[in-house]
Amino acid sequence: MTRTALWRARPKATLASLGSQALVGATLIALGTAASAVNYPITQQQRTTAQQVAEAGVPLSELSPNAPDSYTVKRGDTLWDISAMFLLRPWRWPELWGMNLDQIRNPHLIYPGQILYLETVNGRARLRLGQPVGNGTIKVSPRVRSEALDDGAIASVPLHLIEPFLNEAVIFNSNELEQAPRVVATQEGRVLLSRGETAYVRGELGNLRDWRLFRNPKPLVDPASKEVLGYEATYLGTAEYTRPGATGKNGEIIPASFQVQSTRLEVGVGDRLSPVPAREFISYVPHAPQGALDGQIASIYGEALTAGQNQIVALNRGSRDGVERGHVLALWRQGREATDTTYGSKQKIQLPDERHGLLFVFRVFDRMSYALILNVKEPVQVGDRFTQP
Repeated sequence: MTRTALWRARPKATLASLGSQALVGATLIALGTAASAVNYPITQQQRTTAQQVAEAGVPLSELSPNAPDSYTVKRGDTLWDISAMFLLRPWRWPELWGMNLDQIRNPHLIYPGQILYLETVNGRARLRLGQPVGNGTIKVSPRVRSEALDDGAIASVPLHLIEPFLNEAVIFNSNELEQAPRVVATQEGRVLLSRGETAYVRGELGNLRDWRLFRNPKPLVDPASKEVLGYEATYLGTAEYTRPGATGKNGEIIPASFQVQSTRLEVGVGDRLSPVPAREFISYVPHAPQGALDGQIASIYGEALTAGQNQIVALNRGSRDGVERGHVLALWRQGREATDTTYGSKQKIQLPDERHGLLFVFRVFDRMSYALILNVKEPVQVGDRFTQP
């Protein structure tokens, strides 16, 4: 299967005159097929921001000392990676990337093989997209792009690291799984079930067909206040509701039947079910919080005691605290205690906290959030602090 996109443009223009017409998209991705991404709508806020930053750019002081004059986009790149080449603070890329709102229906897509140019004018910098013709002139001609769906636009962040957790990593506001439908028996009395096998379930099921399976919900506690902020359960897989329960002739209970569709871990008696949420096409616009924001790591996802780059952590702040999907946050390691031996007597001192990494928020709940560790110098632990970057 291929996707075709028509690019319309004026016959000829210079870098200085292209304005917003040759500027490449700010940061949006849609989860799902590439075809879905092409049709994802541009919000009015994104359009307004694009029109403003297309003219402004970023101060030269925000550029990386080693920023290249041009870069050819490669397969596997992300907008974050490319922006980090050009910027000291890559989360400011909406100010570096504008939008070609007139010529490209979806301005958020750039592709392997395209060339990006760094233009500096009047103390500001912007990225431009085009092909060199000579004397600083770009010639843009009508053309049809046809490419495979698995060779489409680059993502804004490493999507493959996040996507598995969109259904798996769930924080329940209360311990609602205690009252959720539960597996009461297994096919042929097996101890554990795998894909394709049957589980027998009791509980309120309604007419929903697709369900997730969870085990062992555990409370997530705020490291500071010790308040229970939510419950996180181990994700097992998915199951399909295939046959409703009934009551037998003698009044006996006949449980409903489910077929296990996928498994991360094997399923057993006592495991709980929760409906699969509707598929979301999620836009990520990485950005710093507008105001002050601070909190702590409440949990490392999974069984690990520490986390490193590309792992998931739960934060003790959520939507009620102003956390938004796409927020970029700074990680801090608490300064260690030390001894000053330079005076006549030894004296205990506390070294200052040190910033040592970045987080990217990709799921937000009422009182908590999930974030991807983009980069980090030292292992991340429960209780480590985060702030606006």
